[in-house]
Amino acid sequence: MARYRYLMTEMSSKSVEYWLLFMMALVATMIVVGGTTRLTNSGLSITEWAPIRGALPPLSTEAWFAEFEKYKLIPEFEAEHPDMDLAGFKFIYFWEWGHRQLGRFIGLAYTLPLFFFLARGRFAKGNRRKFFGIALLIGLQGAIGWWMVHSGLQEGMVNVSQYRLATHLGVAFIILGVLFWLYKRQRSGWDTAPALFGRGRTLVLAGLVYTQIIGGAFMAGTHSGHTYNEWPLMDGDFVPQGYAIQSPLWRNIFENPAAIQFNHRTLAYILLGVALWVGWSLRKDTRIRPALGVFFGLLIWQVGLGVWTLLSVAPLNLSLLHQFSSILVFLAAMGVVWRSRYTVK
Repeated sequence: MARYRYLMTEMSSKSVEYWLLFMMALVATMIVVGGTTRLTNSGLSITEWAPIRGALPPLSTEAWFAEFEKYKLIPEFEAEHPDMDLAGFKFIYFWEWGHRQLGRFIGLAYTLPLFFFLARGRFAKGNRRKFFGIALLIGLQGAIGWWMVHSGLQEGMVNVSQYRLATHLGVAFIILGVLFWLYKRQRSGWDTAPALFGRGRTLVLAGLVYTQIIGGAFMAGTHSGHTYNEWPLMDGDFVPQGYAIQSPLWRNIFENPAAIQFNHRTLAYILLGVALWVGWSLRKDTRIRPALGVFFGLLIWQVGLGVWTLLSVAPLNLSLLHQFSSILVFLAAMGVVWRSRYTVK
């Protein structure tokens, strides 16, 4: 009987692990699909929020034309797609529709197994709120998505607000990070070890990665990658002459393409420097060294890819690869933090 209970516990643990891994893959896919939706100017093609009715696309020619007419009423149509025909509208519509459908699927793929595992007693009592917390974050993310889209439908707006775009992306990465952490905790049997030397500096490293990802959202939200397409200088200067042209000064950080791109570049240099410092200071710790090696390799790739994307004037394929690589860098940074906090079995 004891052996049976042990096997059931092992099966429970493995099923929850696989579920969390699957959810991480879904969220990573959602981030890339969301990036594609943004970079193809597809995000405003569906001008209404209809959680039930919107699950199906238009099913007749008349319905398609009705949706197209709604799109023609928003400012983006005249600014970005004044010559678009119905075929072109269908292309951008399906990107946004697919993005929303994937969001619905993620919600179901998380909540249905969550209640199944709860009913089967697969979660320890003290851990249930952690799993419920992710469900709340996923629901919040759906609301943030519509809040973001709604900003682009207002008079005078031809794109969504970069502030809301950054919020939407930031919450997506928080969800991904929490899923990763729960997966590692689940895999380790929820056993913790004393904090290892270097925990604080690895948290700084991961925080810088997250900040750089948010900076990338402002790059995409303001099309800053289509300006100053040279490196290492910006229009012949290290600091572009237009860095502080807006008033008050803080607006440049979030709304001025010159400042946004300069800050994104500079933070990449800082991140490289901090990564070297952390790696050197923890070089003798064999428990964390492999994770640092993976992280540093991915970071070098990401920085090089960013330069290539910039010099190529941010084509869609390189921009999406850059965004996908940011997911890998983020997860690698989380892996470094994990190695600095818990003993991995």
